[in-house]
Amino acid sequence: MVAGCAAALLAGTAGTASAVENLPPRQPLVQDLRTGGKACATGDDTVYVATPPRLDAVLYDPEEDNQPSEYSPVTAEFEAWWTDAQGVEQRRTHTTTAAGSGSPQYWTLPSEIPADTVVSWHVRADDGTATSAWSDEGDGSVCSFVYDDVNPEKAGVTSPEYPTPDDAFWVDGVGVYGHFTVDSPSDDVVAYAYGFLGGPNGTAAAERPGAAVTLPYLPLTSGPKALTVRAIDRAGRSSGETRYEFNVKAGRAPVARWKLDDPAGSRSAAAVAGDAARAGIGVTFGGPAPAGTEATAAVSLDGSGHGFLTPDVPAVDLRTSFAVSAWVRPAETGRTMTVASQDTAAGKPGFTLGLRSQDSGPVWSFAIGGARVTGGAPETGEWAHLLGLYDAETGTARLYVNGHRTGTAAQASPAETTGAFQIGRARGAAGYRDRWHGEVGDVRVHDRVVVPDEITELARRTPKLLGHWSVETATDGVSPEQSDGPPLRLAAGATIHRGSDGSCIPEIDPDCTYVPPALVGDGHLRLDGESGYAATAGPVVDTGDSFTVGVVVRLADSAPAHPMAVLSQAGEHTDAFTVRYEPSGHAWQLVMPVRDEAGAPETVVSQVVAADGGQGPGHRLAVVYDDGADTIRLYADGQAGTEATAVFANGWHSAGALQIGRATVGDGWGEYLHGDVDELQAYAGALRDKDVIGLGHGTDPCLC
Repeated sequence: MVAGCAAALLAGTAGTASAVENLPPRQPLVQDLRTGGKACATGDDTVYVATPPRLDAVLYDPEEDNQPSEYSPVTAEFEAWWTDAQGVEQRRTHTTTAAGSGSPQYWTLPSEIPADTVVSWHVRADDGTATSAWSDEGDGSVCSFVYDDVNPEKAGVTSPEYPTPDDAFWVDGVGVYGHFTVDSPSDDVVAYAYGFLGGPNGTAAAERPGAAVTLPYLPLTSGPKALTVRAIDRAGRSSGETRYEFNVKAGRAPVARWKLDDPAGSRSAAAVAGDAARAGIGVTFGGPAPAGTEATAAVSLDGSGHGFLTPDVPAVDLRTSFAVSAWVRPAETGRTMTVASQDTAAGKPGFTLGLRSQDSGPVWSFAIGGARVTGGAPETGEWAHLLGLYDAETGTARLYVNGHRTGTAAQASPAETTGAFQIGRARGAAGYRDRWHGEVGDVRVHDRVVVPDEITELARRTPKLLGHWSVETATDGVSPEQSDGPPLRLAAGATIHRGSDGSCIPEIDPDCTYVPPALVGDGHLRLDGESGYAATAGPVVDTGDSFTVGVVVRLADSAPAHPMAVLSQAGEHTDAFTVRYEPSGHAWQLVMPVRDEAGAPETVVSQVVAADGGQGPGHRLAVVYDDGADTIRLYADGQAGTEATAVFANGWHSAGALQIGRATVGDGWGEYLHGDVDELQAYAGALRDKDVIGLGHGTDPCLC
């Protein structure tokens, strides 16, 4: 009885195994099929290809067949068909070599596939004992394609704003959008690949096959420009290149501008462009202007109801692109104040540019059409350049402070305005409000986009050279400044090394004494690392404002035993800044404490540089503090990477002398430098990258 049951069980097991082995492969899924790399599609979504395509499929045997110890090969049976020019159906088939379940299988169609004809295909799997259903059976779908063997025709290009030189040689201009319509005669073009000289580049899709595309373009610079275009059809075929050339003028001048440099006692502000602006009795002309700018004077507004200027007419249509800018210096920051605005009939301003009071602190603000962009940190008594920009093409409002974009651009919908332009106040339901208290200078209104390079230039404050010490000579321990400014006084342990004049060549005259050349020029400062240093009699740079200090330095040791300072300027309790070599990190560091207090938190940036060991030309270091951008940078040989740049919000004024070769350590001096120093240059203001490169070469860089 037991033997009979066992036999029956074995027979049943064998029957089950046989049934599993005979299961047919799975029906291929449409999502596993590709035509020329594109997803299977048919009807209105039929695929277009530029060459006879490769058909791809992934086929599977049932999971029960795929035991780890077994190999379940399947072959693919492809079939393609179409109707030829005579109306006769044509079919082609292909069977692949067997491959494992789940492996991709493919068939590259022969070149006889006709062009401009809908070709359909399907596929099924065969495991040698059974076949699956075709991929288009049941819930499946046929795959279709059209082979296109003709490139589209070249695109034509037209632009109402920027015609070719044949129609208008120079066209206005930087900051004015152009619109370039590209259109190919071919009715199957679906996109255009384009590139403007200098950018941008991209691909623009047509709304439908054969439709033209219009490309917006904002010129950022003047000069000859070009647009190249290629039409792309549904198959991905490309036309020849069309090149459209045009010439862009420099950006047009402001439509309204008041320098606000009228003589003291004036009762109106003359206009460089637009209408003169009458002034309230709370306006005082002849005030100070921001140093390093082309402004020579500014107006002071007392914050009262009489502290305003207005031309009594609008300056610009707020529904078009425009920019408004000014130099400003607030006398207070505890309340909201308006630098510029333009009235509307609704009892509110169409836009405001100014200072906004918030619980978290004051910020600069530009508001227009339901959008507000804020950023920066206004400081009482500190000059800033503000520019509010509305780009009608993109519908965005942006704010720039001291030439730098700040805050987050916002979508705006300006209302029509026919009211007057205002300086120093904003319209409210009950009259004017948010009156400015402080100085305002050089107000400009542009009726276009002011581009980034222009914004940078508007906000630029040209640095002023404070001193250049070449340290080539010293008389009685005093090394002169090049323009008879305050000299450097050398302490014991500091000497001037004079380089060879080149007349001694030991290979020719073994008896002559060779003297190594100076780092730059004819001589440099040599410090003994124990007591040697040089210093001015008092502070050189105002560390509470933007400044730049550059120096050339070469360490005498290849492995310094302790930190060594090449530059510092002391406050009452600590140095306002120190540039030192930190041997543990093999790096030059710029160290700036956040306040004049022993042990105050420090902001440190660094540049990894191997110690010189007394060899080579040394390194050109430069410290740049940009008070307007709230950043510090340490340059080494003209470069400043991310590790050498940091945010530093509030510099503080220091009254100590500029030190070369030592720094404050505890209650005294330390970190004496052992090495050579040359070409000390100091500026009021922040030098640009291209200016810093010119430091340390024996001459002063052109700040143009």
